[in-house]
Amino acid sequence: MKTLFLLQLVSTFYMLGLIWFVQIVHYPLFALVGRSGFTRYQQAHQLRTTFAVGPMMLTEAATTVAIVYWPPPGMGPAFTWTGVGLLLVVWISTAALQVPRHHVLASRFAPRQIRGLVISNWVRTIAWTGRGLLLLVYLFQTFPDR
Repeated sequence: MKTLFLLQLVSTFYMLGLIWFVQIVHYPLFALVGRSGFTRYQQAHQLRTTFAVGPMMLTEAATTVAIVYWPPPGMGPAFTWTGVGLLLVVWISTAALQVPRHHVLASRFAPRQIRGLVISNWVRTIAWTGRGLLLLVYLFQTFPDR
């Protein structure tokens, strides 16, 4: 169970750091790429991003589901299900809000879609931040300073 929790902690904090970088730096810079070469840039971005986020998102999802069945000591249902709920927000937001915008951007430069991507990505940023805080609360409750 310790390994399961550590995998969740690592994958969540990897995604937490990455999503803040994406939110503050990466997505806003899309607008500066310009029309010329944008679709090539976006297509390459999507491919490379899949390799950077896919394994960690899948690890986080798998450990979140596993923790429902095998929760670490002291992690009650409120922690477990809040974590599940926040991860569902991330995945639903990804599928319903970000992926469709990326598909449009893969075919053309669309400033409105870029703005929508930046704005809608706050959903994931806040949800992953909540997951990170939740795991920190559990960590500090489990290993109090003595």
